[in-house]
Amino acid sequence: MLQTELSAVATRHSGGLGVYVRDLESGASVSHRGDEQWYLASTVKVPVALAVLRAVERGDITLDTPLRVRASDYVDGAGSTNFKPVGSALSVRHLLEQMIVHSDNTASDMLIGLVGLRAVNALVQELVPTGIERITTLADVRRQAYGYLTPEAAHLTGHDFLLLKQQRNDAERLQALARLLRVPPASLQRASVGEAFEAYYASGLNSGRLDAYADILQQLVDGKVLNPAHTTYLLRVMERVQTGTARIKAGLPPAARFAHKTGTQRARTCDSGLITVPRLGRDKRVIVVACTRGELLVARSDRALKDVGTAICKSGLLTNGRSHDPLCLAAAHAVSRAEPDDR
Repeated sequence: MLQTELSAVATRHSGGLGVYVRDLESGASVSHRGDEQWYLASTVKVPVALAVLRAVERGDITLDTPLRVRASDYVDGAGSTNFKPVGSALSVRHLLEQMIVHSDNTASDMLIGLVGLRAVNALVQELVPTGIERITTLADVRRQAYGYLTPEAAHLTGHDFLLLKQQRNDAERLQALARLLRVPPASLQRASVGEAFEAYYASGLNSGRLDAYADILQQLVDGKVLNPAHTTYLLRVMERVQTGTARIKAGLPPAARFAHKTGTQRARTCDSGLITVPRLGRDKRVIVVACTRGELLVARSDRALKDVGTAICKSGLLTNGRSHDPLCLAAAHAVSRAEPDDR
């Protein structure tokens, strides 16, 4: 039933769609291209959070450890950290919650700088030895993508990223990039920003199989990554996510809780997490990992991901086998809107 529903969703939407669903009660899974490699965007911030909380458990830091904002820390994107003046002291807890709830890129890179990229990638390799490629900082996402236009992009600063983000269109962005790096526009190695990002996606950085990402989520849920207190803490933070409200969550029944993380990058969107439906005895728990590619309009990708949520509900997986339960039809109708990159 669910396999058929997901195939129908993929057929209705022009962009590529990948979905992996796992019922934690039975262990049964359904996949639609879930064994392919997909760009994971900001869903990689969950492994960053895991690495931070592992450091807390080792006693290296605490959630109250303060970090001071440096001029080099700023990265364009969502969240409030970019509005904090240089020298502001922000706790690890504050940064972690900004990173997950609001997908704050500056907060993410400050935390990566604290624990180290090597620790983040080593943890991913420990949890899933194959299936997830190398994770980078959010600033390096931009440097890598713009690097396919000019090698001088390696010198882009946080301030440069903010200026590039402010440009009204790609043509202006290319001109601004050339000015910032003091290179002739004619020297840029690709004709468009879109081509540069597609070349970056083909590199495999920050990408992975959806079934492998589901393995990370299941190990988190099963308490195999963090202690019980930190497992509960992180899942509760993920239930507070404010991005992607028109995605999977919008297709779920009203009673469902969704501990998730979204990701949004040029022509790439994701939404992945744990669906919990309260019921007597034992809650129903389902992991879903879903991504789209090739669709420039975020609103259309959001609709595809919402339809994934609806398909899961219609299949009866969340409703004790009752397909097309009225609760599924009562899902909130969220309004799609464009979101900044890497959310």
